[in-house]
Amino acid sequence: MSTDLTFTIKSTNLDENYHPSNNTRITTNFANLARGESRQQNLRNTLKMINNRFNALASWDNPQGDRYEVELEIISVDLDIAGSGQAFPSIEVLKTNIIDRQTNERIEGMVGNNFSSYVRDYDFSVLLLEHNKSKPQFSIPDNFGDLHGKLFKCFVNSNTYKQHFKKPPVICLSVSDNKTYQQTENLHPILGVEYQPNESSLTEQYFKKMGLQVRYFMPPNSVAPLAFYFFGDLLNDYSNLELISTISTMETFQKIYRPEIYNANAAAGSRYKPNLKNDDHSLTQIVYDRAERGQLAVEQGKFTEQHFIKPYQSVLQQFSASIA
Repeated sequence: MSTDLTFTIKSTNLDENYHPSNNTRITTNFANLARGESRQQNLRNTLKMINNRFNALASWDNPQGDRYEVELEIISVDLDIAGSGQAFPSIEVLKTNIIDRQTNERIEGMVGNNFSSYVRDYDFSVLLLEHNKSKPQFSIPDNFGDLHGKLFKCFVNSNTYKQHFKKPPVICLSVSDNKTYQQTENLHPILGVEYQPNESSLTEQYFKKMGLQVRYFMPPNSVAPLAFYFFGDLLNDYSNLELISTISTMETFQKIYRPEIYNANAAAGSRYKPNLKNDDHSLTQIVYDRAERGQLAVEQGKFTEQHFIKPYQSVLQQFSASIA
């Protein structure tokens, strides 16, 4: 059945002139930044933050702190099921590229980073809510995340993915404010000190069905750990510059989106519980609408149900049943 899925990849530069396309998932971090009166200044400031953070981490042979520049591409993945000719906007990720101004070399960075998915919106904002409506105790629907996980693995294993990208994706998310994280003795020169959570989360379980494992690291001079979801061996499969490109990009977005955690004025200690109500934090000079983001996730989940889940229900069930 996997041959009935056709993936098409489109790339859009994320720079100060970026405008979200009609098919872009508007809850995506960068799309949120790129709207309104402050859109160009938002993007300019965000890219400056990313570049400054990258150069601070890549400090060797970089005395002026300006050797590198990060270029970002928005990778949009459309999905055609059973040759219908109707492309559905399934996944959106970011691709980093690194410009070395000293050698005039353009170095391929990491694909993944930010992760957006219409089907995930449906799972969390429609299916999960409806399943728990009027129920006294929270529970997870049977096979929750199975379809999404299989679609994602099918994409990563596809010839389309392999033709465009040399390495598997790494997705970098914020830590959960529902968990407590314990610092370990493991220290990586780029990723920083490793933390371990006290329990598994629904997000971890969901991404596990996508074939991804997770580790938590707090990079040097950061104030909170980041969650790195990956295939293979995170510490050995990627170069220092590749890892730095993800850290600098996603830590910047998290400072904007979750300043209570990632722009806090005090760094995480050996035992850390994130707090989204933390008043002791600084705000960036970048406008971001968090309330709108939550509302749009529900709208896009319903869009997915109407235009993808219901029309292709039988085909999707056959696809899901055909893959272990």
